[in-house]
Amino acid sequence: MNDAAFQKLKEEVKGYVNGRLRELSVQIEETGKCGPEIWQELRERGYLRLAAPEEYGGYGLSFTQYLQLLELFSQSHGSLRMIVHVINGIWRPVDFLASESQRERFVKPLVRGEITAAFALTEPNAGSGADIQTFARKEGDTFVLNGEKWLITFGDTTDYLLLYAKMEGTRGYEGSLALLVPRTAEGVEIHEMPATLGLTGTGHAHIVLKNARVPADHLLGEVGQGLSGALNGFLDPSRVCVGMTCVGLAQRAFDLAVERSRERVTFGKPLSQRQVVQTWIAEMATDIEAARQLIMYAGRLKDEDALTPPPASMAKLYALEMLQRVTDKAQQIWGGIGYFKGYEIERIYRDARAQKFEEGTAEIQKAVIAKHILAGE
Repeated sequence: MNDAAFQKLKEEVKGYVNGRLRELSVQIEETGKCGPEIWQELRERGYLRLAAPEEYGGYGLSFTQYLQLLELFSQSHGSLRMIVHVINGIWRPVDFLASESQRERFVKPLVRGEITAAFALTEPNAGSGADIQTFARKEGDTFVLNGEKWLITFGDTTDYLLLYAKMEGTRGYEGSLALLVPRTAEGVEIHEMPATLGLTGTGHAHIVLKNARVPADHLLGEVGQGLSGALNGFLDPSRVCVGMTCVGLAQRAFDLAVERSRERVTFGKPLSQRQVVQTWIAEMATDIEAARQLIMYAGRLKDEDALTPPPASMAKLYALEMLQRVTDKAQQIWGGIGYFKGYEIERIYRDARAQKFEEGTAEIQKAVIAKHILAGE
């Protein structure tokens, strides 16, 4: 998208975030629900196909353009930014391994919003990698699956599970596979998980597979490519995106803290005139901008097809730790009242905790970075 058209779109999104989405944020917190009508509104406005190529029905934004819009959406409610982030990215790992016929059958309908899919990698008793314990065997033209997945965002309502497993008797990446599992397939049990601390209205699923049967033509790519597709097709760009969602939420917390520091008077002076608060504000502003620039650097690498795991993990690592520092200081500036329900800063504080788990914890990011450095990559 050319710069003039993009700037117009960016202003449109900014107005939507600061208007309609502020209203929806209050509604979601009050009702505890982020229902299908909200999804439909976002879809009708085109906000769930921003990152996809034009030939797939998307807007064809560059990755760095998309990141700028994602920062804006992340200044709204956690469940709203989750919808925008996940749905704008889930087509990517499917497309990464899809055949041309699967691209027509699955990828383009995903972009158009005709079907939905949830990324299903995490398990109760295994990490998000080569130690997964969901296994498959081949019986004729069907894969038979046994295992469990949990914490699967939107897994309670999705049409398909983009599910990662390993062939029985294989180890590590060997034998890994990616399957689009219909939610209603035989042997698939979907259990809704308890409500989360933040992200009110976002559903998560615990999925139990008991001899679940999936047609072989739902295999993406080949056996042995599954986990590499998950990492390269989804996790690296998604880690950069999660980093930008941290920037957006931190920016909103910062803006509220600055506003509060000017309004709140103690001992005859606004907080903004107190040196310790000025120091915090300077630290917060610097922290946010440093994270933003690191993420945009990783975004430029993605636009150049040069994104590798270290800069993706660095972007996520720094941004998520920055978010914790900024939201903590922002709530401190608000004082005790900022701990009470009904105040946006309280909701932001809860929502911010979720990013520490999305696409791998800080410890996972550090392990990825160190592995590549020590291998001389």
